Amino acid sequence: MSVTITAGDVNKLRQITGAGMMDCKKALGETGGDFEAAIDYLRKKGQKVSEKRADRETNEGVVIAVINNDGSFGTIMGLGCETDFVAKNQAYIDFAKSISDVAMANKAESKEALMAMTMDGITIAEKIAEQVGKIGEKIDITDYALLSAETVVAYNHSNGKVGVLVAMNKKGEAVETVGKDVTMQIAAMSPIAIDKNDVPEEVKTREMEIGREQARAEGKPEAILEKIATGKLEAYFKDATLLNQKFVKDNSKSIRDVLTAVDKDLTVTAFKRIGLGA
Repeated sequence: MSVTITAGDVNKLRQITGAGMMDCKKALGETGGDFEAAIDYLRKKGQKVSEKRADRETNEGVVIAVINNDGSFGTIMGLGCETDFVAKNQAYIDFAKSISDVAMANKAESKEALMAMTMDGITIAEKIAEQVGKIGEKIDITDYALLSAETVVAYNHSNGKVGVLVAMNKKGEAVETVGKDVTMQIAAMSPIAIDKNDVPEEVKTREMEIGREQARAEGKPEAILEKIATGKLEAYFKDATLLNQKFVKDNSKSIRDVLTAVDKDLTVTAFKRIGLGA
């Protein structure tokens, strides 16, 4: 069955990837309109794809990251809505903060647990439905996480649409200071994992396949495709994993270098980044 590729589909893929219009149209045609597969198709053909994949949904709303007084735990939540007009409304922001307060007070373990908790005598889920009726557009908790550790640091970007929590295995003022740098690194660079061993096997397999196809498209001999793909995978790890990324404030250092300069055993045990909008 043929799939109709609309101009809107092509434009959406262009916005996601930065690739040319005709390349995007061909990629969607070759993959039956599957956006994920079309992104891989473009990369296999050697296209330089700008990948802000986790943030490509154009949701509006607000993200709130908060820690408790001693920095031993924190919560992060995205409350999405349909329009920027609602997202910037102080009443909406206050509503998001009130849900965050409930999450912190009860150490909500998950989005589902938070939705079942009560506020003003009704559940958060019912409270959100009540707000939908008042505002007239969809509202939803888009993502949520609770992190606990020796030190948890929170960062909220000035636009209100990006927040980060970082958990670390040591305590102290210096740890908190470097933790702030790490949260801003994550906000800016969107790593997919802490270290390369934390990258899911399916992602590694996918990156190896893309590396082989890129090398093949460049006319490299079959005998060395595996070696080239392995090199590309290592480069991917440096770009996509937190500890191996170059520090945005000083490209001569990795995040691992920055942490071990404070304490040789200091590391990140977990992180959560939530971003709304493009």
